[in-house]
Amino acid sequence: MSVEKIILGIDPGTTIMGFGIIKVVNKKMEFIQLNELLLQKYSDHYVKLKLIFERTIELIDTYHPDEIAIEAPFFGKNVQSMLKLGRAQGVAMAAGLSREIPITEYAPKKIKMAITGNGNASKEQVAKMLQSLLKLKSLPKNLDATDGLAAAVCHFYNAGKVTGSKSYTGWSAFVKQNPKKIR
Repeated sequence: MSVEKIILGIDPGTTIMGFGIIKVVNKKMEFIQLNELLLQKYSDHYVKLKLIFERTIELIDTYHPDEIAIEAPFFGKNVQSMLKLGRAQGVAMAAGLSREIPITEYAPKKIKMAITGNGNASKEQVAKMLQSLLKLKSLPKNLDATDGLAAAVCHFYNAGKVTGSKSYTGWSAFVKQNPKKIR
């Protein structure tokens, strides 16, 4: 009997909201989708929040995720930016909660560590590792979509499905402990 679960990963933002969806079948990941909601053309912050909520509901109603993983806002110096990012995250979370879907937040460093073995990895390194892990043919121009996908994959790994509680001191340690993930 196969066990299936769908995980929606979200990288909230008021300029671009990235998202990725994976299916887990018998402890193996399968790529479903990654994309982004482009919000640059809207000047009204409240319109952006409404669109984030509506797109998240649309994703939920289309793909029926069992769980949502969301990137937590990082702490920056610009208080106004933090407030806007927190609101974007909040409306995405509210959409999931309105459909009674469990939500888990992950710090950006934790997501990077789960994907690359390095909590300080660049967006490009995360994207390339996801491309390898999920056999993606190409990567999007904006890496917000891969950040959303990374949140979903991080959630999968943190559920104990693949790596358990290994710790890595850097990229070489990750490679040594995960030879099947490297091509």
